[in-house]
Amino acid sequence: MDILKKLDELLAAKYESEILEFKEAKENFSFEELGKYFSALSNEANLHNKECAWLVFGVEDKKHIIVGTNYRNNEKSLNSLKEEIGKQTSENLTFMNIYTCFKKDSNGKDKRILLFQIPPAPKGIPIAFKRIHYGRDGESLVGLSVEKFERIRAQNIQSDWSAEIIKDASIEDLDEAAIKLARELFKKRNPAKAEDVDSWDDITFLNKAKITQKGKITRTALLLLGKNECEYMLTPADPKIRWILLDSKGERKSHHICGIPFLLAVDEIYSKIRILRYQYMQKEGTLFPEEVDQYDAFTIREALNNCIAHQDYTKGCRINVIEADDQLTFENAGSFIPNSVEQVVKDNSPESFYRNRFLATAMTNLNMVETAGGGIYKLFQIQRRKFFPLPDYELTADSVKVTIIGKVLDLDFARQLAKNPDLSLIEILALDKVSKHKPLLDEEIKLLRDKKLIEGRKPNFIIAKEVLQSAGMKAEYTKNKGMNNQYYRDLVITALKQHTTLTRKDVNDLLFDKLPDYMNEKQKMIKIANILGYLRKQSLIVNEGSDSHPIWKLREKLLDDY
Repeated sequence: MDILKKLDELLAAKYESEILEFKEAKENFSFEELGKYFSALSNEANLHNKECAWLVFGVEDKKHIIVGTNYRNNEKSLNSLKEEIGKQTSENLTFMNIYTCFKKDSNGKDKRILLFQIPPAPKGIPIAFKRIHYGRDGESLVGLSVEKFERIRAQNIQSDWSAEIIKDASIEDLDEAAIKLARELFKKRNPAKAEDVDSWDDITFLNKAKITQKGKITRTALLLLGKNECEYMLTPADPKIRWILLDSKGERKSHHICGIPFLLAVDEIYSKIRILRYQYMQKEGTLFPEEVDQYDAFTIREALNNCIAHQDYTKGCRINVIEADDQLTFENAGSFIPNSVEQVVKDNSPESFYRNRFLATAMTNLNMVETAGGGIYKLFQIQRRKFFPLPDYELTADSVKVTIIGKVLDLDFARQLAKNPDLSLIEILALDKVSKHKPLLDEEIKLLRDKKLIEGRKPNFIIAKEVLQSAGMKAEYTKNKGMNNQYYRDLVITALKQHTTLTRKDVNDLLFDKLPDYMNEKQKMIKIANILGYLRKQSLIVNEGSDSHPIWKLREKLLDDY
């Protein structure tokens, strides 16, 4: 490609468009913003049926004046950008190419220009950056609208897998006990039709419940109600639910596998799960109950039924339910359809797109899933009322994994939630991430900062001092915040006065547990090295050992003065 010719073509455009963006980026540019533009331009290139979109650095965006850019002004750093972006996008999509060229400015000086060639989103797959989908409204960067999201999704929908008719199947291939339970569940969902249901024959009932189509057996009918020996008719799907029990070391202790009919399998799996009573540590004036069930029936059934409804059966995978100490993990194959978990919780509304629409409708009619699409929201509310950690979602392009924790991980933090009932679920979701030391989205950071609920620098945020003090959590704040640098330096000096010499291991043992709780082991080791480096540069301590095995000693002339 003649990149200078391409640059001239792009500069000739009178305005920016949904597939073209100019940025000055003279010295630097936010990685977060770069990722958002990648998602937006990729999605718009798909919608406009273009081979690619372009993001250009070193050009003023209004009059297209050449200004030049020093962004990642070395080849190694620039090449690594492809991998960095790919790790944060759905489908691991990244730049087609990153071109560097030089263009003369108005004074005749050569200026460095970067051209990022961005591929269109694959057919049927909107591209997200850090789990959020972006688009363009003219020249503006915005969230990808529902209408555009659905348009991309619809590109690859040949048919609803779950609605397909199985030609060789008949009603004799359905389980009588499953049909009987289906009738009871349908009446529970539709009490006004209860008397009519009893008068319907099986075919009529199955048609009314939208499980069959004009008496013909669908894949949905076989999944929910089919006899176990008929699962071969669903090939290449492997319609099984596997329950695994792990011991405290993470090793498999027991397991059980259920096949179709899934309507009966849900109860079978539910019976395997141990539902213990969780007892709170009581304090005077507590707002907590004495004890609650670790998991309630709705939580287990909703999470498991969501796996059944949203499983990508074409991948030939099983649904997994993993039970470990005080937690349950539910896993199904296929990407997470909504934009993000945060968006689902915020909207609390039905999804506009379903992987298995026919199956989801049937499960709704049988009272297996929430009719208003609010099941996930309700899961979060149940955990909130118990003051347990909120559900953890691990999303990839190939699977969805949700973990439900059945205990209080941080009693003081839970007490803070109990004393502040006016916090919104979105605020609690963001605070929950802080308590688990998980990265926050930019909008979550802004929300919590505006509410003065957090402090610190990205990514090491902690709960704000005022919030924790009001909840009687002064010690928790100090453990997270840590002490100032002088405190740690004084500890080293005092220890040297007492012991004359210290090895690096001695210093590690002295400081490690006193450093902030948010730091991981690597961060703490770096912090300790910086503390020793400062004392050495200030000529307060000397190393009488080697670089690999230092022996630190206080300078004798400072022994009494410091």
